[in-house]
Amino acid sequence: MEKVKKIAVMTSGGDAPGMNAAIRSVVRACAYYRTECIGIYRGYQGMIEGDFVTLTARSVNNIINKGGTILKSARSQEFRTPEGRKQAHENLLEHQIDALVVIGGDGSFTGGVVFNKEYNFPIIGIPGTIDNDIYGTSHTLGYDTALNTAVEAIDKIRDTASSHNRLFFVEVMGRDAGFIALNAGVGAGAEEILIPEEDLGLERMLESLKKSRRTGKSSSIVVVAEGDRSGKNVYELANYVEDNLPEYEVRVSILGHMQRGGSPSCFDRVLASRLGVRAVELLLDGKTNLMVGLKDNAVISTDLEKAIKGGHEINKELLRVSDIMTT
Repeated sequence: MEKVKKIAVMTSGGDAPGMNAAIRSVVRACAYYRTECIGIYRGYQGMIEGDFVTLTARSVNNIINKGGTILKSARSQEFRTPEGRKQAHENLLEHQIDALVVIGGDGSFTGGVVFNKEYNFPIIGIPGTIDNDIYGTSHTLGYDTALNTAVEAIDKIRDTASSHNRLFFVEVMGRDAGFIALNAGVGAGAEEILIPEEDLGLERMLESLKKSRRTGKSSSIVVVAEGDRSGKNVYELANYVEDNLPEYEVRVSILGHMQRGGSPSCFDRVLASRLGVRAVELLLDGKTNLMVGLKDNAVISTDLEKAIKGGHEINKELLRVSDIMTT
């Protein structure tokens, strides 16, 4: 592979706190190694449309603390087609771009793998998704911030629940992964936690709430991941409890996209800085088709396809802790 002289960076898929910090890190690392850096607006769609901008070290001043992404994000159906990818490749060549850093989740990485196979174009992935559902890293960008946002919100909801002797169902993000629900639930002291990885059963939830009532708890919090395996949405769960435990006054709160916003935590800012630098260094070393991640507080790299297909495992020990904490 020829020496990399110009690197492009883009954000794709859902936004996550820490993406701007990662952009900053990539740009500053490029400046340090005297390599040109190009920002691609709106992910793969911007690549197809040639929506490029030159980024310098000064271009990324004062963005490390900002949520969202200054490069914007968009889901591109056109990039799923060979014609769309061909146009994207032509635009990269026209701008003399030698390599690409993709900040996003498994969908973004899948697009990168296909693009790399078709055009042998050097790509390094940085995992950016609040769901934390990428293999090859203990933490994805935005996960820690989303957790803290969820815990803070649940703490405030508990104040209301206690004041009015109510049961609150709080839905957090996590269609396919329960990392936010499990960790935020334990961190906020929830009485029950429902996640996609475990079908704990509705009867168990009812029994737990009855037990809480018998031991003197007049209010409770149940944290529900949006992809919970009970087969019911959060409103149906609330109705189910009201029908079976009429002594409870039940309310529902959906945290939604507030979990994706806000200033990134210190952890996410530091992680983004470390991963961005390593992504640039890998490309300059002639490496490709890898994802940078964190394991045992060390920055590692994982084959991009393995990161997509490797799957994720919920922390069984934390599940056990959550069971004990609901006693």
